[in-house]
Amino acid sequence: MEVILLQRVENLGNLGDRVRVRAGYGRNFLVPTGKATPATEENVKAFEQRRVELEKLAQDSLSEAEARRQALDALGTVTIASKAGDEGKLFGSVGTLDIANAVTEAGVAVAKKEVRLPSGAIRVVGEYDIELHLHTDINATIKIVVTAE
Repeated sequence: MEVILLQRVENLGNLGDRVRVRAGYGRNFLVPTGKATPATEENVKAFEQRRVELEKLAQDSLSEAEARRQALDALGTVTIASKAGDEGKLFGSVGTLDIANAVTEAGVAVAKKEVRLPSGAIRVVGEYDIELHLHTDINATIKIVVTAE
């Protein structure tokens, strides 16, 4: 299936690129989320008419993500208190939703899907560097301190 990308997609291409993808990926993810449109003649013409508008939206999104990254850099550390045992093991865990809520309460809006925890949820008290994926091109790192209540 050939599609035209309506925004930058990581590991696939930039705005306006015509790329070949598997039918299921295009039909079930790219097209419904508005990231691409099938590459038919009429869609190509419609895209060329909307190209300036889409480039402006992409630039606005990039500048907004850059501003959020600068705000996160200025934030410093975020503390999350959780119930823990004597040895520092948490009763439960601190996941992406807990981190997103703590950072949002600290003053910078972060969505759950932007938090990256490659090694899974945090289950022990301590300091952690957490990566936030704000935009396809912009990542930010914040320091989270998990303490016992």
